[in-house]
Order: sequence, then structure tokens, then C-alpha cells
Amino acid sequence: MKRHLFTSESVTEGHPDKLCDSISDAILDAVLAKDKMSRVACETAATTGVVFVAGEITTKANIDYQDVVRGAIREIGYTGGKFGFDSDTCGVIVAMDKQSPDIDMGVSQALEARMKSEKDCGKGQDDACDTQGAGDQGMVFGYACNETKELMPMPISLAHKLTGRLAETRKKGVLPFLGPDGKAQVTVVYENGKPVSVDTVLISTQHTADVTDKKIRDGLVSQVIEKVIPKRMLSANTRILVNPTGRFVVGGPVGDTGLTGRKIIVDTYGGYSRHGGGAFSGKDPSKVDRSGTYMARYAAKNIVASGAAAKCEIQISYAIGVAKPVSIFIDAFGTETVPMDKLEKAVLEVFDFRPLAIINTLKLRRPIYRLTSNYGHFGRELPEFAWEKTDKAAALKKALGIK
Repeated sequence: MKRHLFTSESVTEGHPDKLCDSISDAILDAVLAKDKMSRVACETAATTGVVFVAGEITTKANIDYQDVVRGAIREIGYTGGKFGFDSDTCGVIVAMDKQSPDIDMGVSQALEARMKSEKDCGKGQDDACDTQGAGDQGMVFGYACNETKELMPMPISLAHKLTGRLAETRKKGVLPFLGPDGKAQVTVVYENGKPVSVDTVLISTQHTADVTDKKIRDGLVSQVIEKVIPKRMLSANTRILVNPTGRFVVGGPVGDTGLTGRKIIVDTYGGYSRHGGGAFSGKDPSKVDRSGTYMARYAAKNIVASGAAAKCEIQISYAIGVAKPVSIFIDAFGTETVPMDKLEKAVLEVFDFRPLAIINTLKLRRPIYRLTSNYGHFGRELPEFAWEKTDKAAALKKALGIK
């Protein structure tokens, strides 16, 4: 029997880096709500008493950036200065410019369209999606496995559920001593490649100064850990670590500087699968760092849902200004139930990985991105997350001859 441990972490929405992701995506949503064709690349930094927002945004929308920033901070829970940071009194500095015309040129008209004669361009369904190029070069990854019902690796799935439950108990007043900042880490025991139990649960959470360590631990065990971790995965040997330093009063932007895009492993698969070259938050769907990764997850999840493999990773690479991917690679890690060449052919028949096709298939011009900025971009089967649907599994089964 082969036995190993694997660990993943998640962070709450009040973590300084996630605060910045939330602000960047709140701005993206505000812009898309008024002009769905906007080009947005928004970065946020936050530290004691101040938020700095910068980026390149080309849009017809008129946005009160200050109002959007303060609203995002308020929703997370930094109000009244209770935890050292206040949505109404912090400084907000905004420095926005337009998207580079050199980038716009390649995105608005792809290389494929530019190479065709004007009389031929736009004829036929294939040509329609050749009109928009990728917003940047780079490679992206998507992954799925059958360890959980949402087809995610178990360590990151449990870690996200713990941090989500932390926020829920704080906001509903179940554990009123909790602060917005926090982290969770889960170590899962694998035997012969399958998860069998939880070895360690670690939670570090911000709290008020007057609460005792015992009250924090008892509250987290009964209201968070036991509500999230399945009983079958817990044992007498499971270690539970709560605030190992003994104190976590100072947190959020006061305790550490935050920055957009610094929690990309938290955003994806917790290190269980590979990650591409870029972050997601604050980027409109013309940026394949984001949209391409969503599509790769969509394809991988449908492959696993179809029964073609127990786990699957897809890499897609792009060139800026070019519609068709430079390369696509599919790896089922030996779990495939059909020949890999047949699987690759079926995937290319069922899925279109060109940027405009991705945007249309997944309806990515909607203002849905604030929802993605916390508790994972994947594995949350919300109606807004079209990339989490398994509606292509039947088409894959048919193409592969799977009954």
C-alpha cells in the first residue's frame, strides 16, 4: 500500500491579498455592468489606512471608483475601525489609464482575420471566432478529478469550505469574536492514490482581543470544523491546530500589505495541479490568463464527468493577437478509459478554445467576477460559474462511444 499526505490552504475574504482581489474584481464587475465590451486590467494594493488602485481600463462606462472600492471593503467587514481598517475612512488612491493600443490592435482583430482578404473575412462559423485574438501570450491549466462531488482535489475543497464557514459564522454572529482575516489548511491522507482521512486541520483566524484561546478553539471545532469535515474523514489521530501563535488580533491590511494576484494557488487547485503564468482577478475575459483557465477547467471537468478519465489536466497555450491556441495538451495520468488519441480528438470536436468562442460559450461578459475572488474560482457550482457545468459530458460520451 502506498501512503502519502497532501496539503492545501485557503484564505478568507478579509486576508489582505484577497481583499485586493475582491476590490479588483468589484471594479471589473462595475465596468462590465455598464459596458460589457470594456477592457480591464485592474491591480490593487492595500496597507495600513490606504488602498491604491491602478490599471488600464478602456470603457464607455462612467465609474465612481472610490465608491466601488469602499463598498467592497465594507462588504468584507472592515467597518468602524474595529479591526484597524475602515471602509469609510481609509485613503483610496486611483490611477487609471487606457489599454495600450498595441495590445488592443491584436485583440480586436486577430492575426487570422488580418491574414485573410477583406472579402473572405467573417464568412462561416469558424471565421466568426477568428476575429478576436488572445489578450496576451502564455499557458493555462485546467484540472478535474473524481475525489469530490464537484470533481476537485479534496484538500483544497475542504480548505475552501472551512474559510467559507469562517466567514459565515462571523457575518451571522454565530462566532462574533471572529475578525475578517483568516486562513485554513487541510492535510489529507492518501492510500493508493485515494483520500481516506484528514491528518491535520489548521485554522488561523483573526479575533477580538478579549476572547480566550479556549473559547476560540471550542467555537471553531464545533461551528466550523465539525460542520465542514465529513465525520468519516476525521479520526482520533486527526490533529487540530487553532491559532498556533496563540494570538491573532492584528490582521488584514494593518498586519500585512495586500496585493492583487498573490494567491493564485489558492484560486485554483491548492497546488494539486499545475498553474499557468498569470493571476485572474481584475482582468476582463479577453485576457486568456483568466478565460482560458476557465475553459480548461470546463473541458477537464466534463472529461471526468463523462467517465473518460478519473483525473485530467489540460494545458492550453496562446500567442497574443492570435485566436487559435498554439498548443493543447491533455494528460489523464493513466486513468483514461479510452485511447488518449481518441480522447484528444473528441475534446477538439466538442470544445472551441479560441478566446471569442470561450467568452460566448461561458458567457464571460457578465459582471460575475466578484463572486470568484474568494473561496476558489473552481469547484463552486454556482449558476454564474458556467465553467463548472458538466453539460458537455454527454457529447463527449457520444464522440467517444462511452455507454
